[in-house]
Amino acid sequence: MYAEIISGKDLAQKLRTNMKLEVSELAKKGLTPHLTVVLVGEDPASKSYVKGKKKASAEVGISSEVIELPKETTEDELVQVVNTLNEDQKVHGILVQLPLPDHIDEQVIIETINPRKDVDGFHPVNIGRMMIGEDTFLPCTPYGIITMLKSTNIELEGKHAVIIGRSNIVGKPVGQLLLNEHVTVTHCHSRTVNLKSYTKMADILIVAVGKPHVIHADAVKEDAIVIDVGVNRLEDGSLTGDVDFEDVGKKAAYITPVPKGVGPMTITMLLKNTIKAAKGLE
Repeated sequence: MYAEIISGKDLAQKLRTNMKLEVSELAKKGLTPHLTVVLVGEDPASKSYVKGKKKASAEVGISSEVIELPKETTEDELVQVVNTLNEDQKVHGILVQLPLPDHIDEQVIIETINPRKDVDGFHPVNIGRMMIGEDTFLPCTPYGIITMLKSTNIELEGKHAVIIGRSNIVGKPVGQLLLNEHVTVTHCHSRTVNLKSYTKMADILIVAVGKPHVIHADAVKEDAIVIDVGVNRLEDGSLTGDVDFEDVGKKAAYITPVPKGVGPMTITMLLKNTIKAAKGLE
């Protein structure tokens, strides 16, 4: 038996088809959702991500623009750009592409964005709302992961999820979203002693460490759901995840691939948040 693959690419396509209809209905009422992405510097990975976001926006009918700033841009200058976008009523969603150059404090910039335009879901106000289960903009990757889990139609309530990774972008928020779904959550990280003893107990295993193939079948419970968030480039240029896909796939009930797994869902949830921002928080 081989695990059923949860294709982020297919699910994203389905969601985007619905979004396209929603955006065209909004356009008939004279409202076109607009996303502005701010890119500081020349980081190739960031440029590629931004290009993907612009293309995906166009696909569903969201208007978007990219403001490209030189690497030397000061923190104050970037704050000014964000404040201008906060004031601009035509801009519904603001995304400052991370990481930023070292001389700019990311947290300062995140906190400058108006929480009602924070389509990345990183502003402390939105994180706080998520913590207490209020309607808000959810961080895109965790939002995508929860959507993928729900697409399996497996009852999440009462399951035990083990998350490897504790970043503010994935590990911590996905744990909170799972708690909100009545899942029992264990967080593991680089300082966890005897990691395997935890991962083997997981009904749902979410791996977000950024190291290729750290999880093999011997670390996974029979029939677990395995979500691989890692994207690692090998020497031959190919992409692979944090999970040994072939090995773990023989033991898990469900598994996400890399590429075409969590990645397409992250951008899709950004589009969903942008539409929500245009409509005003409902």
